[in-house]
Amino acid sequence: MTSLTLTALLLSLLASLTLADPSLSVVVSGPSSVNGLSDLQITTTLQNTGNETLRLLNDPQSVLTPRWATDVFNISKAGNLSSVAPNFLGVVVKWSPRLAAAGNDFTILVPGQSLELVHDRQYSLFFNCESLNLTTRAYWITLVSARYDFSTAGEGTYEFLAADTFIHLDTTGEMTSLKATLNSPTSLTLFGDLSSSSQLTPTSAKFAKRAGFAYCSTRQQAELRSAISTAQSYASAALRYLLNHAFSTPRFTTWFGRYTSDDHAIVTRNFIGINGSRFDDFTYDCSCTDAHTFAYVYPNNYGKIYLCGAYWGAPPTGTDSKSGTLIHECSHFTRIAGTKDIAYGQSGCRRLAERNPREAIMNADSHEYFAENNPFLT
Repeated sequence: MTSLTLTALLLSLLASLTLADPSLSVVVSGPSSVNGLSDLQITTTLQNTGNETLRLLNDPQSVLTPRWATDVFNISKAGNLSSVAPNFLGVVVKWSPRLAAAGNDFTILVPGQSLELVHDRQYSLFFNCESLNLTTRAYWITLVSARYDFSTAGEGTYEFLAADTFIHLDTTGEMTSLKATLNSPTSLTLFGDLSSSSQLTPTSAKFAKRAGFAYCSTRQQAELRSAISTAQSYASAALRYLLNHAFSTPRFTTWFGRYTSDDHAIVTRNFIGINGSRFDDFTYDCSCTDAHTFAYVYPNNYGKIYLCGAYWGAPPTGTDSKSGTLIHECSHFTRIAGTKDIAYGQSGCRRLAERNPREAIMNADSHEYFAENNPFLT
């Protein structure tokens, strides 16, 4: 090979590496002031600022997914550190990136393209608009003013930032985490009537001496009864393990990162709450049909779990099982552990444990995999 040919090859490889440059920016905008929540409208603008076409999975934990009233905004009250931030009233969702990727559930942005998402409290249907100058606008049923309780926090100036983490499906089919560049938070002043006319959180579940079912077929009820029994066993076994292993073990460090006595105490406290829950007293709602979602709960509505399409295709036990999903959802309840959905899937949870143990000990899937213990770890 001549030196000229080698140089050309190296330049070609360098050019291909340069072209593969996924990059995204997110800008949040809104009015400077709003009189009452009826006029509250926030716009997020996503722009592909790189050289690679982006295929962003429609993750419920991002602004891309309208059908879930999830906590996709970081809202703080400006100017007074002692002020109460608005409480989140929406849902937390166990979702499968793998199933979403297989079902082509993603948003495509070519280099330079922008997508405007207008988040308001209107019950308007989603519709496609004509693209103009590589900008697309869409209106979503996101109910921003209903999923956050501004009445408790009161009048004042609020700063809004959007969630900055997305999942990009590259040309090889690999899923990679993509951190977007955020602009400075947008500020708006809220005053007037801050009570929401829409209540996302349903009434609390009423407990009986046995599990309650809503919209569940006879087969679904039978599968749930089996899952309930195993989930209770999972919770009990996980708690016994933690009480008997107050030291570093492969099982603990795989899902929660480096061992510290403080982190061990937090995880143990979480499982004391999970084990203390009576899964056979919960109410289970089978009305959700979303194919890429296992289940969801309203964290403040203790005792009611909504099962979705992916749940019924899950194995009874083992990884991402029906029983383990109940552990996951129970951990979300505020009165139990108040876990979040920071990372999904075993690979994502292992990476989270390595990189950020403080987040791993409050991640719902990490608790599920610890309880399922599949593959078996000592």
